Amino acid sequence: MARYSNGESVFSRLARLLEAFEDDSPVITVSELSKRTGLSLPTVSRMVSELVERGWLQRDADRRVWIGLRMWELVSRAAPTRDLVRTSVPFMTELSARIGQNVNLSVRQGSEAMFIETLSAPNAVQTVLRGPGSRLPLHASAAGLVLLAYGPPVVQEAVLAGPLPALSARTVTEPNALRALLSEIRRTGAAFCPGLIDPANAAISVPLRSSTREVVASLSAIVPNTDGARAMVPLLRTAGAQISRALAARNSPAWQPDSEEQQQKSEESRHNARTTRSLRSNTSLLALGRVATN
Repeated sequence: MARYSNGESVFSRLARLLEAFEDDSPVITVSELSKRTGLSLPTVSRMVSELVERGWLQRDADRRVWIGLRMWELVSRAAPTRDLVRTSVPFMTELSARIGQNVNLSVRQGSEAMFIETLSAPNAVQTVLRGPGSRLPLHASAAGLVLLAYGPPVVQEAVLAGPLPALSARTVTEPNALRALLSEIRRTGAAFCPGLIDPANAAISVPLRSSTREVVASLSAIVPNTDGARAMVPLLRTAGAQISRALAARNSPAWQPDSEEQQQKSEESRHNARTTRSLRSNTSLLALGRVATN
């Protein structure tokens, strides 16, 4: 693979460029891309122009750039969670229509819950999720707690070993208390979390199982934090059971999160990117690229 004078490969630079597009700012300027990646402006401009020609990126007259349709097409065609989403969406749609609230599908990615499908309902409560691709810590979200409760012991112990940063006053940050909460989730088969992130909302989540009974995803809903919120739990359980039966019937390959080695590399990459960003700019935006100098 071709490499630059500093030893960095062409692919590494391409990965840094594409991973600079974040959930909270999917449309950014070429100058901002240069700051986020640490690559020179001429280098970024050249790479962006080539990617625009191939349809991987799109660019307007103000030099703002975003992910192109060709990239979306390629990712959608080979997404490892495609069968999971296709199987779940009909039941998610029915559940969302019945409760009138947002319904989400998530899988574990490292120490986070990654939301791979979100269905919005008219007049539903507001949530912190920005759509597919959003992430929340396993220990600080209802969906994540379910994935953690049924996850491999090595993952549980790694999360329990901390740190356990708080997203709100209701986040469980004490390891023994979190361990007890995970045990309760396994006992009841659901996570009911009133006010976990937003005091006005209650989050409910249940596990989804493959044909081997392995928990491969979680189904969750965000509802108003009222006296009637707990009454939604049986509806989530029913929908979860329906999806699990459908997954078993399809007998399609189960979604598998990264191996522990891949997760460690991913976490190291993110840590290095945050360190580089703090040294090279005054922005607080999070980039997911690896540290390299131009």
